[in-house]
Amino acid sequence: MRKERLIVPLLVVLLLAWMAAQAISSWLFEREMARTLADLEARGELDIERVDVEQGWWTSTGRIHLAPLFGQAWRLELTYQAHHGVLSTHLDGEVMLRHGPEARHLFGESLATAPPLWEARYHVLSGTLEGGIQLAPLRITQQERELAFEGGRLRFSGEQGNWRLRAQLQSWVLSDGEARLEIGPAILNSQYAYTEGAHSFTQEDRLQIESLSWHQPQLKLDASAIHLANRVSLDDRELRIQLDLDLGEIHTAEQVLLTGQTELELSRFNADAIRATMTRLRKLAASGQAGTKREALLAHLEPYLLAILQDSPRLDLQRLELDSPMLGLSAQADGSLFFDGRRLESLSLVDLDQPAAKERWRRRLDGDFTWHELPTVVALWLGLPLDTRTLEIDIGRGQVRVNSRPLPPLWR
Repeated sequence: MRKERLIVPLLVVLLLAWMAAQAISSWLFEREMARTLADLEARGELDIERVDVEQGWWTSTGRIHLAPLFGQAWRLELTYQAHHGVLSTHLDGEVMLRHGPEARHLFGESLATAPPLWEARYHVLSGTLEGGIQLAPLRITQQERELAFEGGRLRFSGEQGNWRLRAQLQSWVLSDGEARLEIGPAILNSQYAYTEGAHSFTQEDRLQIESLSWHQPQLKLDASAIHLANRVSLDDRELRIQLDLDLGEIHTAEQVLLTGQTELELSRFNADAIRATMTRLRKLAASGQAGTKREALLAHLEPYLLAILQDSPRLDLQRLELDSPMLGLSAQADGSLFFDGRRLESLSLVDLDQPAAKERWRRRLDGDFTWHELPTVVALWLGLPLDTRTLEIDIGRGQVRVNSRPLPPLWR
């Protein structure tokens, strides 16, 4: 009898424990969702809003809107339905893309295809999220123009402060009469790691394009194994951008037209000024000034944008190697370009289209580049001695000199 009397209290305790775990699971999911969206919005590139939220112990629903901070070019809507469990939450929903000032649906209105579906699973104990989006094939035809996409899949995963994306895209084909551009298949791997509020972050992207071709009656170009990698990092001091490009091999007329690699880096963009600019942009967007004309918006942001240049940014061409077996030409170059960030009050972005303003900006450029193993035809083109093998390009206050001579006119 004692054991029987213990069964009911034990069942009640287990039921209460399960309900508490269910409530905690729902609360943790809601907390992580809010934190993640806030951190992504703090990056300063998107306006993110969550609406129609209904939170429950077993099921939660809502919609997430993502749009450019300014303008009405597009808006992405993610609907979600979350099914909470004690140890994990399963999510699924639709991806809807609106475009243009009229916010027309891309899927269903502009394209006769259903919206892509997405699904994910949030693991309560580890705080990680894993999911994917399936992209269906589509075809758009307008008179002689046609765009065809064979579909693809996006996979994302990560946790607070560290997110990863892998996109596998099949071929895109754009044809217009006898002209045809084909890109892909392609693979994109991306990782975004950040501190709270995106005060500091690092984003790394690697794009691999298996093939790219452009065909028209007078010209046929075929490229393969193109690799592009970039790394953007913001720390307490500066924003730094690194770019690596490998062209693979570009063929025409059954010959190798061009191969090559390049590595370059942009650095010394003031980190505090960038964060101040992003904060100001978000305030302007929140105040309803998204429709402000470009000139007025630029004038308002000009002090913030100029402050980004106060540490004298630099461009480093660490490596440029190009080779054309077909033309018998090659290029090996390196060097640096600097921008003088002192006394920025004399500069303006608003009247940058004026010749005098352009001249003030140009006179702040200094640098030097070296072209090794200069081809003879280039020396002839520049009016240099034909035995010149090294080309020294010096830039002082915006004036360009090659091998201590003023740069001659390149087109006569």
